[in-house]
Amino acid sequence: MPLRLLRLFLIFSAIGWGVCIVGVFASWPQINSIAQGMGAHAIAYDPMLDYWLRMVCGAFTLVGAWYLALALWPRKFAVAIPFFGWIMIAEGVLLLVSGLRAGIGPFPFYADVALSFVCGGGIVALAKAARL
Repeated sequence: MPLRLLRLFLIFSAIGWGVCIVGVFASWPQINSIAQGMGAHAIAYDPMLDYWLRMVCGAFTLVGAWYLALALWPRKFAVAIPFFGWIMIAEGVLLLVSGLRAGIGPFPFYADVALSFVCGGGIVALAKAARL
């Protein structure tokens, strides 16, 4: 049972990071629409911002792919699992501090922070299940 729960936390982490794949392929108007739906103001097209967006979204998607690999083969990657649990917790702290400082509204701020702390804490707490 603990291994199944660990896998669940890893899968939710994979989805949380991997959802950024949308930003790799979406057009700038689509990105603007998505961002405005989450409370941002319209952003004028800038080639450098477009490049950075694709770079960050690609990196986040690859991180999500790694969480998926951990979920699929937890025994093979058991040594890495606690580290990636702490990565989620560190990301939660970063998001919490940054979001509070910037006065970000509840969506998606609360969900991002909660996902980071809940999944990170769950991964750290259950990491030993991958070694059994």
